[in-house]
Amino acid sequence: MASDYHRGDMDVHEQTSTYHLFVMMAKWGSLALAALLIFITLWFCTDTGFIGSFITGLVVSGGGFLVMREHETPEH
Repeated sequence: MASDYHRGDMDVHEQTSTYHLFVMMAKWGSLALAALLIFITLWFCTDTGFIGSFITGLVVSGGGFLVMREHETPEH
């Protein structure tokens, strides 16, 4: 039974794509949650008001998008 396994013979494309999906959802979900928490905190806990809080949330979202987007990797 133990001799049926051969290391490196298994197709791992599904596991790789599932891991990639999980990482992407965690990354973008964290950015959305951070922007939402900043917006709500500024809106209700400071004198910033709705417009100022919304603009700050958009700036955080835009900056996070620019930092966390997928970059093309050069082929070696």
